[in-house]
Amino acid sequence: MSNPPPLAGGPQGPQALRPLLNTVLDALHDGATARGGPLPAGGPHTVTARLRELTGDPLPHHGTGPDTALRTLVQALAEGAADPADPLCAAHLHCPPLALATAADLAASALNPSMDSWDQAPAASSLETLVTDALAHEVYGDTGHAGRPAHPGQPGHPQALVTTGGTEANQLAVLLAREAHASQGPLQLITGANAHHSLPRAAWLLGLPDPVTVPAPTGTLDPAALDEALTDLPGPKLVAATAGTTDAGLIDPLPEIADVCEAHGARLHVDAAYGAGLLFSPTRRTQLTGLDRAATVALDLHKLGWQPVAAGLLAVRDPADLAPLSHHADYLNADDDTEAGLPDLLGRSLRTTRRPDILKIAVTLKALGRTGLGALVDQVCDQAQEFAATLHAHPGFDLYDTPTLSTVLFRPHGAPDEHIAHIRRTLLTQGRAVLGRARIDGRLWLKATLLNPHTQPGDLAQLLKLVEGNTAR
Repeated sequence: MSNPPPLAGGPQGPQALRPLLNTVLDALHDGATARGGPLPAGGPHTVTARLRELTGDPLPHHGTGPDTALRTLVQALAEGAADPADPLCAAHLHCPPLALATAADLAASALNPSMDSWDQAPAASSLETLVTDALAHEVYGDTGHAGRPAHPGQPGHPQALVTTGGTEANQLAVLLAREAHASQGPLQLITGANAHHSLPRAAWLLGLPDPVTVPAPTGTLDPAALDEALTDLPGPKLVAATAGTTDAGLIDPLPEIADVCEAHGARLHVDAAYGAGLLFSPTRRTQLTGLDRAATVALDLHKLGWQPVAAGLLAVRDPADLAPLSHHADYLNADDDTEAGLPDLLGRSLRTTRRPDILKIAVTLKALGRTGLGALVDQVCDQAQEFAATLHAHPGFDLYDTPTLSTVLFRPHGAPDEHIAHIRRTLLTQGRAVLGRARIDGRLWLKATLLNPHTQPGDLAQLLKLVEGNTAR
């Protein structure tokens, strides 16, 4: 019998990985060179045909060997990728990850801890506690639940759970709110018209009544309309505000919304998946004033945190709210093991097996610190301000508004919606630029989400020329 393939872990793991890493890096380079732009040209059918051409039979009778398989498939994926590290790939909240964080993610994969019991992840579970405590403190500061001082490491201090992103964090927030008020009747979710789709989806998933939707006439939730909606609304209520909308990057008026929630006895959740990165900026964190008044806050560091997917968190002001997540499985958290001092990890997530996503976050925080991350946040937000100023001065374009975060909405002046949609698809098919789309004020806008700190003014000038060139046709 032949020797089995080498493993990534153990003392011999690094030696087994080293030549494979060279293969991966070469294949990534060759694939990006072959692509030659922000995404492959030709559209879905062309990309699929090219992938089949490059990769062949996905399950051959006899394997090709590790080097050929790795080189072939990584190069094919890179050639057919939409690369967020390209300055002209600016459609979505899909950041280019830091090389540092990506390297840390490799270590997490090689060690492969499973974060569902301490005996599978001794150091990783401790690291997760340390880092999530620090991030919860970043959200809530020195004030714990009920206004009492609470610092990381003390009983009753705010905590944070690691999630796959903002969607899971929002779903957990709705679940925790439902369970906290289970004795009072069905929970009613109230969202702004600008809320992320994961919130009404969470209500559906959890069997809750359809959410009440509050108008957001300026793109942000209207506190007066919220006050009216909450008046005479029976039963327990969860208001979900947004700090960084998907379409325009807007931030709801959090202090006013918190005041309304307190007046009506409603619980407040803030979806700050996009905007939470402002916490690291000394000049911009005041835009999140009022965030610490929320019972729960969704964060997502694979947006304004430059992490590989996934890197979400849910910060929880009162750790007692986490009690419903407690679960017993004798093979993972037996009572006698827990009594003997082994940490119980099952109550940290609805998932069982999960990766140590905290490692890449921890490495990034340690390497860059608050000032380094804040500088990256300021850089992309400043880029958005400068790009908006260029658009405002350009007679051929309409600017939606001065950006709040790093999202800029614009459209060719006088162009009908159908033509704007056609411009976007044309640039995609040509493989020349990736722009998003947003429908606001009854009109369709092109969306540039600037998350690449290496983007230069010349890159954005080129983007406008591409749009102009297709507008004239």
